[in-house]
Amino acid sequence: KYTAPGEHHKLLERFLGTWDTEARFAMSPPNAKPDKGTMTYSWLMEGRWIKGESNGTLMGMPMRTFTVMGYDNFKMSYVTSWVNSFDTAMTTAEGDMDPSGKALVSYGTLDEYLTGENDKMVKYVWRFVSPDEIHLEVHDLPIGENNTKVLEFTFRRHKEG
Repeated sequence: KYTAPGEHHKLLERFLGTWDTEARFAMSPPNAKPDKGTMTYSWLMEGRWIKGESNGTLMGMPMRTFTVMGYDNFKMSYVTSWVNSFDTAMTTAEGDMDPSGKALVSYGTLDEYLTGENDKMVKYVWRFVSPDEIHLEVHDLPIGENNTKVLEFTFRRHKEG
């Protein structure tokens, strides 16, 4: 039971494909242009692990990311790790689907080199808006209980032509 892909791994299929992305910081003015890019998800290990590769900008600077995501049967959690061309850190998160099945909520830590904070608690919420749109919210938990969202990525399935 710990080694075979199951129903939780099926969720990963909703990520597969190429997506047009937009990133917006919560503190940006409403009329600010979002950072744009693309993200392509494909199987890293069929039915078990997906990989995501992105190219785009963040804060107007070029950025690439590489993500690995899967479901760990032993932990009974979705696990994600990613690296990017912006810094030298590897970020990880672990979580599960909410009861509605419309959001994957994960928690992890990150080092905030701009403020000198190590192992800062972060919440990531993947909201499955439709088969062709996903939102990823990044929440800075040490801010407090309310208004913790600091960054939101929108993924829209890429349409040819």
